[in-house]
Amino acid sequence: MTTPRPLAWLLVTLVAVAGMGIGLGAGVAAAPAPQSGPSGSVTFSFWGDPAELAAYESVVAAFETAQPGVDVEIAHVPSADDFYARLTTTYAAGNPPDVFLINYRRYGQYAARGALEPLGPRLRGSAVAHPEDYYPQPLEAFTYDGELMCVPQNISSLVVYFNRDLFDAAGVPHPTAGWTWEQFLAAAKALTKDNNGDGITDQHGLGVENSLIRFTPFIWQAGGELVDDLDRPTRLTIDTPEARAGIQFFIDLNLVHRVVPTEPEVLAESDEDRFANGTTAMLLQSRRSVPSLREIQGFTWDVGPLPAGPAGPAGILHSDAYCLAAGSENAEAAWAFIEFANGPQGQPIAGTTGRTVPSLRAVAESPAFLGTQGGVASGTPLDRFNPPASSRVYLDTIPQIRRVPSISTWPEVEDAFNTTLGRAFYGEIPIDDAIRLAQQRSEDAFRRAAAEAGR
Repeated sequence: MTTPRPLAWLLVTLVAVAGMGIGLGAGVAAAPAPQSGPSGSVTFSFWGDPAELAAYESVVAAFETAQPGVDVEIAHVPSADDFYARLTTTYAAGNPPDVFLINYRRYGQYAARGALEPLGPRLRGSAVAHPEDYYPQPLEAFTYDGELMCVPQNISSLVVYFNRDLFDAAGVPHPTAGWTWEQFLAAAKALTKDNNGDGITDQHGLGVENSLIRFTPFIWQAGGELVDDLDRPTRLTIDTPEARAGIQFFIDLNLVHRVVPTEPEVLAESDEDRFANGTTAMLLQSRRSVPSLREIQGFTWDVGPLPAGPAGPAGILHSDAYCLAAGSENAEAAWAFIEFANGPQGQPIAGTTGRTVPSLRAVAESPAFLGTQGGVASGTPLDRFNPPASSRVYLDTIPQIRRVPSISTWPEVEDAFNTTLGRAFYGEIPIDDAIRLAQQRSEDAFRRAAAEAGR
């Protein structure tokens, strides 16, 4: 009898996890047997911290064991800005990496110029994974003009990281599903403290960057929209009463309630560092922060969902994908690597850093992400000593996730938003002036994106 696909994947995942030495109480599985297949050299580029580099080195090593005819050369870049600058430069020089990981908000410029090989046909014909095996939200985000361009490696919602010790000491309830803006604000205010009465805040209730991808969930939760058309946007629609209400709530966190650090304080020490040293009680971030936060020794932390606004809950998609450069001389070997790295063997290996929420449903729902080690209740991480304990929050909030457009000039639209609403967040210009300026400064980017798409 043929084993149903999800169960088969779960079994493969458990074997892969055991093979990494993160045992589930069973023996360590042997390395994958070498397979016949393509050969050649493949370059693989991505950005991230040393933990991510180590994880992808392990993915590459496992792949090269399974496909000894293929040599994967890693081109790692530590910072995002340097990575995207280098990717642009290598394309301009005619020698881009064969495979690279990119965020869905940044790939549109390459898709619009025919710089990517569409991977939908390859995925539909794969014996390892098929489109229906992945969560639909990132698949949609990486679909351009009706075709899947890149294969999503991860999916994350924006969540609330919180210091359990500070919450408990102040008697503040932990973030839970269904909590409201009012409860979120009350918690932030209760956890903002001047401990010695000198008029200087020693502990902030919240840390959050003042960017489009942080404003937007609050716009949606207030019933507003970010753009007029998700697939063919022509303007920012942040001037409606609903969108403005979401923007106002977000900005008031600073200007009215003073629950976030000031701009000079953030410039001196990042929000993530403040959370890590115990002087900020909550942090809004995606799954990306987990590896660095696992270094915390002085307190216990966990994650909860975003609060729900007047129009209900809404989150924003965070997702990266493996892309294949068009015209790659090693396309078959490059696809073999993507297929392995993003399949049920590769995703658990990449996930050992804690940085990713797997895009494959079977892996995300398996012990590789949630864990059942040694009788520990399902829902705890694979390594019981590695937080967050509530990793299922990332999965439970997937139905609430929405995406932003992936047009070729979207980074310019974000920049127009960030440099205007970001100023309003710190009280440098009125909200209505910031909204108007963001719309004006993004007009040309929307026009050029439409022209590039042939509309």
